[in-house]
Amino acid sequence: MNANEDADIQVTWEDQNNINSFSKLNVKFEDLQETFAAKKLELEYLDDLAMELELADEDEPISYKVGDVFMLVSLEEAQERIQTEKDRLEVAIQGMRGDLQTMEDTLAALKKGLYAKFKSAINLEKD
Repeated sequence: MNANEDADIQVTWEDQNNINSFSKLNVKFEDLQETFAAKKLELEYLDDLAMELELADEDEPISYKVGDVFMLVSLEEAQERIQTEKDRLEVAIQGMRGDLQTMEDTLAALKKGLYAKFKSAINLEKD
């Protein structure tokens, strides 16, 4: 395809909607990827914390952060709270994983359609 053929491609209303949809979804996808990575890291920290608490003395209270303050709780209560938080994070991560896959599939379909029509006249890749 030469430069003249690139200039002759007509952009329909549907094409413009697909381009806009791709752009918006791509931004959401990148944001969700960042959130997903942060949640996975938080889960790793909770796993590490749970392992550290295995070594803690059962008779000594544990400082547990709730909001902006720390409160003293028993070892058993701290472990329960951490397990509850881990369970909540695992559910959230699983949901995000599904959302990311759906978004990735949709982006691939939009990209395929747009490249089929516009070929080298459009760039949908990250720089």
